[in-house]
Amino acid sequence: MTKPLKLRAEDAEDISVISACLQDALIPFSEMAYLPAEQRFVLAVNRFKWENCDEPRAECESYERVSCGLSFERVTSVRLRALDQANRGEILELLGIMPEDGAIVLLFAGGGAIRLEVERILCHLEDFDEPWPTPWRPRHALDEDAESG
Repeated sequence: MTKPLKLRAEDAEDISVISACLQDALIPFSEMAYLPAEQRFVLAVNRFKWENCDEPRAECESYERVSCGLSFERVTSVRLRALDQANRGEILELLGIMPEDGAIVLLFAGGGAIRLEVERILCHLEDFDEPWPTPWRPRHALDEDAESG
């Protein structure tokens, strides 16, 4: 059993670590909020615990997910691409988080994205609940190609 994650990101390299930890996280659209008065964008996610697997593509004995909070500070604006704000019940699958000049972009399966305009990179991630077992390991096209090749 691993300890709960608690990470802080202040540069592009740090963001890449957080992105790897959150790959395949499931995020209810309703669990995202931009708080303009606080210059903060917050999310509650269910992240897959990749750290339980020795090898990313190897099968593991058991799989787990855990509730995790994520916040981005110093956010001046938020833009959505290919996401319907009216569909608050939608569950999004996070593919990655990419730093750009003056921005951080959250990329989702299906082509959706959220662009956070930021004064500087400042992000916090923290597990806030006990992990629970899941029988499903996220699958990707590369995994399937490797298995059939």
